[in-house]
Amino acid sequence: MTLTPVRPTRPATATDDFLRGLVARVPGSGGAVWPLTEVYTGDVLVDLPQSTPSDIEQAFATARAAQAKWAATPLKQRLAVFRRAHSLFIDRARTIADLIQVESGKNRRMAIEETCDPPMIMSHYLRRAPKLLAPTRRGGPVPLVSSSTEIRVPKGVVGIIAPWNFPFATGISDAVPALMAGNAVVLKPDNKTALSPLYGVQLLEAAGLPKGLFQVVCGEGPDVGPTLIDQADYVMFTGSTATGKVIGERAGRNLIGCCLELGGKNPMIVLPDADFAEVVPGAVFGAFGNTGQICMHIERIYLPESRYEEFKEAFVAKASSLDVRAAYDFGPEMGSLVSVDHLHRVKSHVDDAVEKGATVLCGGRPRPDLGPAFFEPTILEGVTKDMLCGVTETFGPVVALHRYRTVDEAVELANDTDYGLNASVWGKDLRAACAVAARLETGNVNVNDSLATAYAAKGTPSGGVKTSGVGARHGDQGLLKYTDVQNLAVLKKPVMSPRPGQKYEKYVEGMLSGLKMMRRLRIR
Repeated sequence: MTLTPVRPTRPATATDDFLRGLVARVPGSGGAVWPLTEVYTGDVLVDLPQSTPSDIEQAFATARAAQAKWAATPLKQRLAVFRRAHSLFIDRARTIADLIQVESGKNRRMAIEETCDPPMIMSHYLRRAPKLLAPTRRGGPVPLVSSSTEIRVPKGVVGIIAPWNFPFATGISDAVPALMAGNAVVLKPDNKTALSPLYGVQLLEAAGLPKGLFQVVCGEGPDVGPTLIDQADYVMFTGSTATGKVIGERAGRNLIGCCLELGGKNPMIVLPDADFAEVVPGAVFGAFGNTGQICMHIERIYLPESRYEEFKEAFVAKASSLDVRAAYDFGPEMGSLVSVDHLHRVKSHVDDAVEKGATVLCGGRPRPDLGPAFFEPTILEGVTKDMLCGVTETFGPVVALHRYRTVDEAVELANDTDYGLNASVWGKDLRAACAVAARLETGNVNVNDSLATAYAAKGTPSGGVKTSGVGARHGDQGLLKYTDVQNLAVLKKPVMSPRPGQKYEKYVEGMLSGLKMMRRLRIR
């Protein structure tokens, strides 16, 4: 693999004044700060204020006041903000990518793709929101004289807790449908990656979003999470299963809804007829894209015994030749892990597997000569369920190869996990591949792709099953979850009780015969 240790030069857009201006909107009355660092070098970029519980309460109060006016704003005017924002986000994509790279260490190819997610979300819901949020009139219990109308009402103030792996895509994209629906948002990005979402809020305000409507608070999860959840009317969280359970429990005690996109141990099944010219590049992206730090990335690959060695040879050769280095251009195919702490987690999974008998086919080592948190793309063989990386999400550039004898066995092995976020099936016979996909216990399945097709399909809900989450983003559900339903029922004439002087037995006869008639006429 190409591993050239060259100290990169920070992008010209990421000036000290620009970064200080971004973090200035974060409340931090206690005076505590977090040293937000450039991942490639470990240099401190800016001191990020840490919000106190009282700061968070004030952020919600400000957002709630702004939300009352925003909810009363006609939908057409609200959506106009996002039409302007769509163009603005695309025009500023390179600056956004600079921020994503300096704070997360991902390669530029992934950073620029991440910038595209909020505009894609805006475009989708600009089309769908007018229909989804319009009152829907339906028939009442008695034809002609009664009606029922479904009215969508914003939840109020939505709390969003965004992860560090895609800080801009999750921090902004999850907020867009909530704002379109008439809500305010209080966002807590990860301390390590607060810059790009802060810039996203700035761009939304430049497009006309009222100031105060979108608040950002920062701090470590245990310090700020409880107050945020207690103040919110709904919570959107992306992160680990362990943290998701804590958030879900607290939301439940508060009787508020939540959407949780959690961990995965995502499998790929390669069918015997698969075209390896397509599978190998797809597997490389699935395993090593974003340095393996994608919730839907592939950590287990199941191969037919008859073609195992063929795939292994090609896959190892491709992974070993990846261009891995620190650079702010489009050259590198893989960048850094997000932090030294996360590198230690990834390394511990590989070390544990080797100690228990797994074989490293390529990679397996940190590369401090490239930067503080670089780790080589790693392929393992002989991984078993008594190993950490055999059952637990590694969330790094580490993937294990497994053999199978029959397709039934491959399906059984793929489903043998507590997770159910994403899966991938490869084969030339699409009908057969889709039949296998239908048997997998997962919220997303990609046929002849690893993950991007499912996630980029904004019209279809994307979420997890089993311990991979509750609820979904995208699709109609991705907007409607941020609303409550008011049932406006109208009775024009009092016909749902006996007329004056009518015996109840006679009324019952008419009621029962009326039910039969309506069923025959298919009225009700």
